Amino acid sequence: MIRLVIADDHPIVRAGLAGLLSDEAGLEVVGEAADGDAAVRLAAATRPDVVLMDLRMPGVDGVAATVRIVAGEAGDPAPRVLILTTYESDDQILAAIEAGASGYLLKAAPRDEIVAGIRSVAAGQTALSPQVAVALVQRMREPTASLSLTTRERDVLSRVARGRSNKQIAVDLGIGESTVKTHLIKVFDKLGVADRTRAVTLAMERGLL
Repeated sequence: MIRLVIADDHPIVRAGLAGLLSDEAGLEVVGEAADGDAAVRLAAATRPDVVLMDLRMPGVDGVAATVRIVAGEAGDPAPRVLILTTYESDDQILAAIEAGASGYLLKAAPRDEIVAGIRSVAAGQTALSPQVAVALVQRMREPTASLSLTTRERDVLSRVARGRSNKQIAVDLGIGESTVKTHLIKVFDKLGVADRTRAVTLAMERGLL
């Protein structure tokens, strides 16, 4: 029997998934959580085999909750995490996989694909929807040159990495705060990210900082 926890902030979605999965032989839903923090606590209390995790939830989101679960906060051995969401941007996919998720499926996937993904993840394998697999392959094939940053962009991002605010960076570099914002927008676009933390992390991974 594969024991499951469903983490999603929409009650109707949770109920729908619970109903769908409870009808499957060998699957048992042992709990439902409406946010990431509740998912971690519930996983610790129920010790499921797999946590079905949405990404966007109030408070602690799916990526942060995945990090905590994989780190052992929900018990050892840690439950495996399968992302089940409507979001599929490259940045979100990478963030989830880097957080330790064992799979990434879309809610629009057919029932059989979701069930097969759960069984694969529970067995220690990886489950990726076709769209997500394509996105990951394309991201890995990106030439490093396409991610090059200008000297000024590196100056700005290196200060972001040190925790400097836009206003402080503007003073450091003798430029306007709006110019700092413009540089960051360009950096986000080049790296394909949506926030400062991910920009710094990816730039370091790619040897750009």
